[in-house]
Amino acid sequence: MYQLRINGDFAAAHFLKNYHGKCENLHGHNYKVRVYLSGSRLDAGGMLIDFGMVKGHLKEVLAGLDHSNLNEHPFFSSGNPSAELIARYVYEEMAPRIPSVHLDRVEVFETENNVASYLPD
Repeated sequence: MYQLRINGDFAAAHFLKNYHGKCENLHGHNYKVRVYLSGSRLDAGGMLIDFGMVKGHLKEVLAGLDHSNLNEHPFFSSGNPSAELIARYVYEEMAPRIPSVHLDRVEVFETENNVASYLPD
C-alpha cells in the first residue's frame, strides 16, 4: 500500500454557537489542512497520483473557504464551522475529485497544537 499526504492552508473567521467561552465571539484562524491518500497500484510513471493534480484540487476547495466567515458558508448552516466539520467538508469536496485513489482522512489544524480529523466510516 502506498500513501501520500498533501498540505494546504487558508485563513478564515468563525464563531461557535452553543459554546460557552470566548470562541462564541467572531475570531479567525490560519488553518492548515492535510489530505491523506492511499492505494495499492501505481501508474505507468510509478506514481499513485500526481501530487500537482491533488494539490490543485485542494487549492480549489480551500479557495471557497479562504478569507471568509465560515458561519456564512452553506455547508455549515445547520451546525458550527468547527475544525471537525471543516475536515468533513474538505473530505466530501475532495473525494469525488480524485476517484482513482482512496481518500483516507483529512486533518484540519486550527493551531499547531489543535487538530481535528475526518475519516469515512
